[in-house]
Amino acid sequence: MSGARNAGMGASAADDARASGVRASQGMMPFDHIYDQPDPRAYFRALGPLDYQTPHHGQNIFRRALTACGQTVRTAEPATVLDICCSYGINAALINHEVTLDDLYAHYTSPQATELTTAELIEWDRSYYAARRRHDVARVIGLDPAANAVSYARAVGLLDEGFAENLETELPSPHLLRATQHTRLITITGGTTFLSPRTFQRLLAGGVRAPVWVAALVLRTTPYTSIAACLASHGLATEKAGAITFPQRRFTDADEQQYAIQAVTAGGEDPHGKETDGYFHTMLHLSRPAEDVRAFPLTDLMPSP
Repeated sequence: MSGARNAGMGASAADDARASGVRASQGMMPFDHIYDQPDPRAYFRALGPLDYQTPHHGQNIFRRALTACGQTVRTAEPATVLDICCSYGINAALINHEVTLDDLYAHYTSPQATELTTAELIEWDRSYYAARRRHDVARVIGLDPAANAVSYARAVGLLDEGFAENLETELPSPHLLRATQHTRLITITGGTTFLSPRTFQRLLAGGVRAPVWVAALVLRTTPYTSIAACLASHGLATEKAGAITFPQRRFTDADEQQYAIQAVTAGGEDPHGKETDGYFHTMLHLSRPAEDVRAFPLTDLMPSP
């Protein structure tokens, strides 16, 4: 659940909810404690048993989107990706390295990883990722309020630049705006549950210059209309790949499942065979200039069944 923390609750409210066992106001069990650790081992230990898999689904979609949107701008420079709610750099790892999400689960829950200090893990990870680096790497910028997670991703070489900023509550720093000016693709694999148009408006008005693509894997429990409207005001048309959904993770309990079924139904979608079978599901929302929509059909960018 990369980046899908309870940012909208505020730190004290999230802490109170976790301490009392009360789930987040959105109806999902809070996992705040795993998102800002010194390293990602707790993240993978907690989410592995729940079969969390959204970054896996994003891997091929984001790579295809990068290839396509790169054809619209002729430059010898690597494409720049802005990963919102980047957490420990997991999307960057999957985009730029010959690894799978299953590889990362095995890596971070292995006996060897368990025995290391964080400093030792950073050194091990530097070698691990360097040995698996692809030749067609993108420049990845990470944005996430979790300072420890961003620092880790920078330390092991997953992020070219990282910013521990929360654009829901504060204006972006001048450094962030400069760094993101030439972004070609914005990626999100969970954070939209806790984001509003405010984050996107602040990026697109002051930093990111069009044309840019926004690829978001959005939980079916979460409306995306207000964010899509914000992107439309900046010339980006949003398509929803409604015919295909992607399992996100197992429900933690029956209450979570009931919440999801009710939310999906209220949003006009059918939970049968998806949420009724025990998993949250996401849908791809892809926003881009109208000419790119015509040039690169959404169906061509989706992974094969």
